[in-house]
Amino acid sequence: MRTLILFFLVGFSLSLPAQESYWQQRISCEMEVDFDHIHHQYSGTQRLIYLNNSPDTLTQLFYHLYPNAFQKGSEMDAWRLRLPDPDPRITSGLTEIKPEEEGHLHVRSLRMNGEPVSYVENRTILEVQLPTPIPPGRSAILDMTFDGQVPKQVRRSGRFNAEGVDYSMAQWYPKVCNYDVKGWHTNAYVQREFYGVWGDYDVTIHIDSSFILGATGYLQNPQEVGCGYEDPAKPLIPTDQPKKRWHFIAPNVHDFVWAADPDYTHTRRVMKDGTEFHFLYLQTPDNREAWEALPIYVDSALTFINATYGQYPFRQYSIIQGGDGGMEYPMATLITGNRGLRSLVGVMAHELMHNWYQMVMGTNESLYAWMDEGFTSYSSSEVKARLFPGTELLFAHVGSYQGYFGLVRSGLEEPLTTHADHYQSNFSYGNSVYSKGAVFLHQLSYIIGKEALDKTMFQYFRDWQFRHPTPDDFIRVAEKVSGQELDWYQEYWINTTQTIDYGIDSVWTDQGDLHILLRQYGTMPMPIDIAIKTPGGEVTRVTIPLDVQRGEKKVDRYFTPDLVAPDWPWTFETYTLRLPGSWNTEGLEISLDPTQRIADTDRSNNTYSIP
Repeated sequence: MRTLILFFLVGFSLSLPAQESYWQQRISCEMEVDFDHIHHQYSGTQRLIYLNNSPDTLTQLFYHLYPNAFQKGSEMDAWRLRLPDPDPRITSGLTEIKPEEEGHLHVRSLRMNGEPVSYVENRTILEVQLPTPIPPGRSAILDMTFDGQVPKQVRRSGRFNAEGVDYSMAQWYPKVCNYDVKGWHTNAYVQREFYGVWGDYDVTIHIDSSFILGATGYLQNPQEVGCGYEDPAKPLIPTDQPKKRWHFIAPNVHDFVWAADPDYTHTRRVMKDGTEFHFLYLQTPDNREAWEALPIYVDSALTFINATYGQYPFRQYSIIQGGDGGMEYPMATLITGNRGLRSLVGVMAHELMHNWYQMVMGTNESLYAWMDEGFTSYSSSEVKARLFPGTELLFAHVGSYQGYFGLVRSGLEEPLTTHADHYQSNFSYGNSVYSKGAVFLHQLSYIIGKEALDKTMFQYFRDWQFRHPTPDDFIRVAEKVSGQELDWYQEYWINTTQTIDYGIDSVWTDQGDLHILLRQYGTMPMPIDIAIKTPGGEVTRVTIPLDVQRGEKKVDRYFTPDLVAPDWPWTFETYTLRLPGSWNTEGLEISLDPTQRIADTDRSNNTYSIP
C-alpha cells in the first residue's frame, strides 16, 4: 500500500509543471491509534510521506499539536484573557479545567528515512530540524510515535460534551503545517481557523468494542465492526476481543475527524446523486423526529447545491452529533443535536456548505476566513430559503446585512485582511468574516447580476477545488464571467473599512427632461441602480456603472436595466442623471438601489417621492 501511495504522490507532482506558476505540497498519512477510554488517553504511530512540490529546499518541518491549547497557561488561555468579549465556552472551560481534564499531545519519537530527527515541542507547535534537507520534487518518510489526552470539552474537540457525547476527536493528532508561496504557516492554536496539506489518510483506531464511531473517510471493515455499517447480505465477522478495530481511508483531504459514543443511533441514506450519508446521534424523545426527518432535507439541499455550486466530489458524508455547536471537517461535520427541525436543518445546511468552501477548496482560512465563513453563510442562506419556502430569495441575506451594519455602528470594524487570530474582539471577527463576507457575494450579484454570480460560483468551484484558492483567484473568475473589472471592489470591501452611502439629492425637469441629482456621502464607490415609477405604474430601470468597472451588468434576475447611463467617475462626489422625454415630476416615485443589495449605511435618503 505504501508503495502505491508513494507512486501516486510522485505522479501527482509530475502533473504540476503544466501549471508553472502554481504548486502545492502533498502528503500521505498513515496512523494507527490505541484508545484508552478509561483514562481518556491514546497512543499512536504515524507514517507521513511528505512530497516537496515547492521550488525550495526544506530544512525544517512543523506540526500542529492542537490539544496542548486546552490547558491553563496556554496561548489560548492567555488570548481569551486579553479579549474584551472572550468566547464563553473557552472562558468557562479553561477557568474551571482540572489537570486531569486538560488536553495534551506529545511526540515521543521521530525519524526521517530511518534517521533520528531533532525536534522541540513549543506549546501547540512542534519544531522539527531535518537531518537531511528535502530538495524540490523529492519526498521524505517521517515515522512518529505520539500520545495524547482528550480534554474535557472546551471548544470543538474533547470528551463529554454538554449533550452527553463521549468523544469529539477533532484536531487530535500531530498535523503537519502547510508550506506554500508565503512560506510556513505555523500559527499557534488560540481559537479559530485552520489550514492543511492535501493528502491521503489511512487511519486505524482501536477502541473498546462498546463504541460506535463516525469519521472522515470510507470504513474499510464494516463486517468487522457492525454497528449499522455492515452489508446485511453478508455475515458479520465474530470477535471476542475487548476492542474493535475501525479502519478508515480518506483520499485527497486535509484533515481527519472522528467521534465515538456507545449510545449513538446510526442510520444511513443514499441520496439522489448516489452519495451515501451517515447520521450518528444520541436519540431522545425531543430530538427523534427532527433527526428522522433530516435526511429528506439533506437530499433536497444536496440536489440544489450540486446544481448551483458544483458536484460534491466524494461518495460519502457523515453528520455526527458532537462538538460544541457546528464545525466542519472533510466528509463529515460535528454538530450539536438537541435541536428542533428547523434549527437542525439550518446547522446542517451551513456545515454542509463548508465542504465546498473549505474542505474541498482548502483556502487558508487563517488569512482569508471570510472566504470560508462568508461564502458558506451566503450559500447556506440560499439553501435554507429553498428548503423553507416563504422567504423571498432576494431577502434571504437580511441577517448578514444587519450584522454588517451593527459592526459599522460599533466602531470596531477591522479589515477582512485581518488574520483570523488577530481580530481584537470576537464581535468584530464574527460580524466581519460571517456577515461582511456574505454581503460581499450578495452585493456582487448587484454589481454583475445574479446570473453572472451564480455562474461565477459554479466556475470557481470547478476551477479551484483541491487547490487552496486566494481572493485574487475568485476575483479573476468573476471578472472572466462578467466581463467587468472588479479589482476595485476587492480593494475597497476586503482591504479597507470604508463604507457606502448614496442618496437622492434633488429632482427637477427642464424642457421635459428629467434630472436626478445623486450624491455620494460615503467613501466607497458603487455602481447605482435607479427605478423611476410613474403614477400610472410604469417603471423605468436605469443602471449607472462606475468608470472603473469598464463594463456593466446586462442581465439581473432582480433588476435588469432598461437603460445604461454614462459612467460615474469614482472621484466625482455628485452625478446628474438626465432622462430625455416629456416627464412630469408629479406623482413620481424614485428609488435608489430598489433591491437593497448595496450595503448602504443610511438608506433614509434612497427614496424620493413627489406629491
